[in-house]
Amino acid sequence: MVTRTAQERRDEEKRAYDAYLAACPARKLLDEVSGKWVSLILVALGDGPQRYSDLSRRIAGVSQKMLTQTLRALERDGLLTRTVTPCVPVRVDYELTDLGRSLLRLVAGIKDWAETHFDEVDAARAGYDARSAALTIGADGEG
Repeated sequence: MVTRTAQERRDEEKRAYDAYLAACPARKLLDEVSGKWVSLILVALGDGPQRYSDLSRRIAGVSQKMLTQTLRALERDGLLTRTVTPCVPVRVDYELTDLGRSLLRLVAGIKDWAETHFDEVDAARAGYDARSAALTIGADGEG
């Protein structure tokens, strides 16, 4: 058996959670929590507990399948809780956990940034596309 120093063990543990490494579990988590539906659901739940139908109406464009899958994944990751109230019809509420609220601050900031800076990004994209089109036309010898 190979013996390692305490520093070597700490270095190995640090590498185990380096999201730049393909096998890092934190990388998989980063991939899961960075999706657009995750972001929108977390921000929507930042206003307080909501029913499935409320989330479905609020988040335009999300399919029933994607909303269900995303809610299940967020529940599994401990970011939200699902509470079923037995009545007719059955009532299901979703609410952020403390862990979910800690991520909400980051995600809400990114959403706010996107809403605030979209015009600048859109202008940059248009400029890039125009330059790229001009280079393509010049390279083709047409124009």
